[in-house]
Amino acid sequence: MRIFRLRVAVPAVALVLAPLGLTGCGLVGGGTTPGGTESSPIDDGPEKSRTAVQAYLDAMKAKDAATGRGQLCAPMQAGFDASAKGPTGDFASHFKVTEASVTDVRSDGGAQQVGASVTVVVGDGDEQPMNLLFTVVKSQGQWCIAKEVPGGKATGTPDPDTSPAG
Repeated sequence: MRIFRLRVAVPAVALVLAPLGLTGCGLVGGGTTPGGTESSPIDDGPEKSRTAVQAYLDAMKAKDAATGRGQLCAPMQAGFDASAKGPTGDFASHFKVTEASVTDVRSDGGAQQVGASVTVVVGDGDEQPMNLLFTVVKSQGQWCIAKEVPGGKATGTPDPDTSPAG
């Protein structure tokens, strides 16, 4: 009787412990990378980049320079501080942003290119639509805006999960 129980118990224990062992090997679940960090099966770059740029655009509309600055990578912040509210800065007092939205997001190597459409009202009420192109990178574990240039659309590989339909 004792041998029978042992024959039943050993395979049962093996079946219970097998998934736990496979998880540690990376065959089931996330596991770890060779460097010992937790792996991520999903690339969050396009969505995080879209979110960072949209937050920046919303800050432009609200004239909230502090929130806009918070979306920028550290190397861009000093230049932003010097020019954001100047005559050509994104937060200049002589114009108002009435519409601002992300138009497309594309992968470009380790970075993301995010295209945006902005409508600006200048002085006497002239609306001027313009395109902006942002380069967003992951720095110190966070996605941040590394570059902004007027005009253009995002180039590279389109990301169907984050590009607007239409």
